[in-house]
Order: sequence, then structure tokens, then C-alpha cells
Amino acid sequence: MALSVFLDALYDCPVVASVKDEAGLERALASQCRVGFLLFGSVLNIAALVDRVKGASKLALVHLDLVEGLAQRDVSVDFLARDTRADGVITTRPQLARHAKGLGLISLQRFFLLDSMAVENMRKTLEQDGCDLIEVLPGAMPKVLRGLTASIRKPVIAGGLICDKEDVTGALAAGAVAVSSTSEDVWFL
Repeated sequence: MALSVFLDALYDCPVVASVKDEAGLERALASQCRVGFLLFGSVLNIAALVDRVKGASKLALVHLDLVEGLAQRDVSVDFLARDTRADGVITTRPQLARHAKGLGLISLQRFFLLDSMAVENMRKTLEQDGCDLIEVLPGAMPKVLRGLTASIRKPVIAGGLICDKEDVTGALAAGAVAVSSTSEDVWFL
């Protein structure tokens, strides 16, 4: 999938439904969100979960690190590319993000920004250009997001602790291309 198609979906609806269970998936499929992040599943059912998202005319990214039974290895990315209709992969691992990008999947690398050292490590990792875009957590920090989006060349999704309209508008105003949230209320703003 072309990154431009993915970004167009985010521009159309900048809220991503991050789904952590079956009940949440049902609600996400009924939402106006055009992109779903699958944060649950197992090697036994991930293809069927992706098919449900795709059947609702939404884009599906699978969080590789959270799917039960998948190892933190290239072969897991190969499996998702070959045996599912996933549009992309989410991971905290730079080598897996790079491999996914090489296979033509949308490659989203997730970073947990706990302090200035984490921000510096993120910047060093991004110099290797292994991913298409990044997700930063927590996302409810507009001042930090503003600095990041002004200084890095990758689209940024703000995730984690996005709980209400104020969080969404703050992150978008700070330069994030979208927000991801497990809060079902946010999906229906």
C-alpha cells in the first residue's frame, strides 16, 4: 500500500480506532474512523480480524508486538504480509519496521517518550529511515509534539492518553497527522 493512500485516509478522518478486544472491534467497525490499529489477537485469528476491518472498508494495521504467537522476527512480518490482508505493521522494533517497509507494508514505529533521553534515542533511530511514520506515546502533550513535528521529517501520530476532544484538537494543532485512541468515545467525536 502506498503511504499516500494511508495518509489520505488519516487526513479524511484523523482519529484512529486502536482496538484492544473483540467488543471494541465491533464498535470500531461502526465508527467513522477509516483506520484501525489491531492491538490484540493471536496467530490463529489475526487474518480473520484483519478481514473484518477490511470488510468494513477500513485500513488495518497490526501491532506485531501484541499479537499472541508472533515472534519479534522478520518471519512474523513475512507472515502478516503473505497470509493476511493487513495494510501495515506497528512495532517498537526498528528492524521489523524496516522489513515491513521493504515488503510494501505501511511501517509505523511506536515510541514511548518518557524523558529527554527517550526523545534523543528516537531521533537517532529515525536517522536510519526504517519506517514510514511514527506514533509517539503519550500523545496528550502538545508542547512536546509541536517540537517533534517541527524537527523530524516523518508524519507523527499521537497515541496514548488521548481521552477527549481537547486531547485530539491539541495533538492535531501541534502538528500530528492523526491521533490513535482506545477510547471509544473519541472514535465517535
